[in-house]
Amino acid sequence: MRRPRRERPEKIRCDACPVMCYIADGRSGACDRYGNQGGKLVRLDPLTVVESGVETVPFLNSDDGSEWDGDLIQGSRQFVTAVGAGTTYPDYKPAPFIVSQEIDGVDMVTVVTEGIFSYCGVKVKIDTDSHIGDERAPVRVDDEPVGHVMTSEYGSKMLSLGGVEHLTGGGKKEGRVTCATLMSLCNREPVEMSIDDGATIVVEAGKPPIVNGSPERLMRVGCGSATIGMFARQWRPHVDEVIVIDDHITGVLSEHQAGKLLGMAPTGIKVRGRRSTPGRYFQVAEHGTGWGGTSIEDPLDILQEPDRRFARPGIRLLMVSTTGEQWAYYELDEELCPKPAEISSELLKSAERISENCEPSVCSVLFMGGAGGSLRAGVTENPVQLTRSVRQSLTRLTCGGAPTYIWPGGGITFMVDVMETPTNAFGYVPTPALVAPIEFTLRVSDYDILGGHTDHIIPLESIIDPDTDAFGAEVDQPDAIARGYDISAMRRTQR
Repeated sequence: MRRPRRERPEKIRCDACPVMCYIADGRSGACDRYGNQGGKLVRLDPLTVVESGVETVPFLNSDDGSEWDGDLIQGSRQFVTAVGAGTTYPDYKPAPFIVSQEIDGVDMVTVVTEGIFSYCGVKVKIDTDSHIGDERAPVRVDDEPVGHVMTSEYGSKMLSLGGVEHLTGGGKKEGRVTCATLMSLCNREPVEMSIDDGATIVVEAGKPPIVNGSPERLMRVGCGSATIGMFARQWRPHVDEVIVIDDHITGVLSEHQAGKLLGMAPTGIKVRGRRSTPGRYFQVAEHGTGWGGTSIEDPLDILQEPDRRFARPGIRLLMVSTTGEQWAYYELDEELCPKPAEISSELLKSAERISENCEPSVCSVLFMGGAGGSLRAGVTENPVQLTRSVRQSLTRLTCGGAPTYIWPGGGITFMVDVMETPTNAFGYVPTPALVAPIEFTLRVSDYDILGGHTDHIIPLESIIDPDTDAFGAEVDQPDAIARGYDISAMRRTQR
């Protein structure tokens, strides 16, 4: 006997974006922004409004004698971000919210939407001396390639992760893993990744990197040569030679110009590696996680036979890393061999001062995307005018209310520090692609000239006032989103 067929609740279709999800009752779409509640399409995420302000020492306003609150940019005003706004991408219809607000007597408008970015990625700056991998080495998460190692910068290693080739140009798993990696990093969550023939690292925005299981503490104060330039005068009365070990430029004090100007005599202590200008040596050892980002565990391994024309017993030698975390003190014996000796308090203080001058090691994550394509059509009927307006600084582009850097050249390519954006500002769709907030703010008069969707402008009060119809109303169709009638909640966050 056949069991009676169980009736399934009818799904409804969301047309807010090209994914076109069919959503069952009680479920949400792929973006987690819209859901089916009793057969009606409703918004689920709160729209985020940034409220900022800084207490300062009072000043007198020269115009009226009143106390000035120190606010140069009206930071205490409310700013509607695109976090939780939803998307209408591809924007054949106006952006979800086009909000007007008066600022210093000027009518302004902010157009907010959550863009779907398959052309996007992150740039990661990792403050560490430790070698994490060779330049161009693939970076993997769950054994899938998600990016590569970039050119190192001063005291930091750099990663380029994501991009359309990894999101959509590889296998399905590669795309899913890449998308999940980008979203976690942008939402300031930790991600463990491995580098081919390199280290395993844990990256989390605003936190120290963990390299091969060990948290990093400091980034280097400078290369070996720069360290000598900073501390040579402090070393001169207490030591005959200082060698600052660094994986790029190892410095030797007596040969260095700083040592010569201080009248230091040659010591005959010679360093392996390729000599550059006086007192500067390249390639003294392989890259690694030892002294100064080299493979060295015993600093004496970088020394050659001494030059007996200048070497003499009793010469005092300090060897130190570019973070001051590793140091060793020696004196030459009768055979001109360096032997460990007790370090003076002055030299120990100098090593501590190197550490004091090092910045804390931290990971920085910058989201990078392009505000091009049809996303601009949600702002204006003539998209190129928006591009020109941004380039001319008539329109300010922000990401979750955070300031952005606009790259020169064509298009609207921007970067933003994820530490400046609200928490959980980034989402995803299974394209795979990242969903990121983006806002365009300009004068209403300029917006009209752009060919903007001025008939969809709504006042800020209708969004932030919980007594209005705009707060908590259900919607039957996503195109009502553009008219501001779909806010199920509002999240305020401080900046």
